[in-house]
Amino acid sequence: MISSKVSKRYARALFSLGQQDGNLERYGKDLREFSGFCREHGEFRNAITNRVFPLDERRHLLHLVLEKNSYSEVVKNFLNLLLEKDRIGAIEGITSYYERLMDDFSNIARAEVLIPRPLEEDLQEGLVKALESLTSKVIKLEVKEDKELVGGVVVRIGDLVLDGSVKAQLEGLKESLKRGE
Repeated sequence: MISSKVSKRYARALFSLGQQDGNLERYGKDLREFSGFCREHGEFRNAITNRVFPLDERRHLLHLVLEKNSYSEVVKNFLNLLLEKDRIGAIEGITSYYERLMDDFSNIARAEVLIPRPLEEDLQEGLVKALESLTSKVIKLEVKEDKELVGGVVVRIGDLVLDGSVKAQLEGLKESLKRGE
């Protein structure tokens, strides 16, 4: 597995190019599409990442896919560079880190919200507004149901965890009672 340091380095390099030429969004879109293509077509991904196949054959296969898509020339060159440097297997990590860089640049924070049952639209909007005022960032919610939660909500924004679950409240009450005895 290719380290996250390598993924971050390549993502930062492409991000820097995007900042210079004003194509941050386009490069991000192209990376997401290619990464998704690799995820959907495991045989293709295995063929271009496997060193058992000669580099010329892997290069040709990548070329066939790239010419059928409307990726920018910079991203095409970037993907070819990844293949040449034997880093194409890190495309998902590179894409993920590139998206994080884009979020930071755009002042966006992604919040993972764990809830015991579906959240009504007006409550979801209220939660987004509250989190935006707390973080001073635009919030994108990713809501997940967790059947183990009895009630309440758990929100993760990066390293920040806001645990308003019933379980956490009961644990806090338990600790308070222990200290009071």
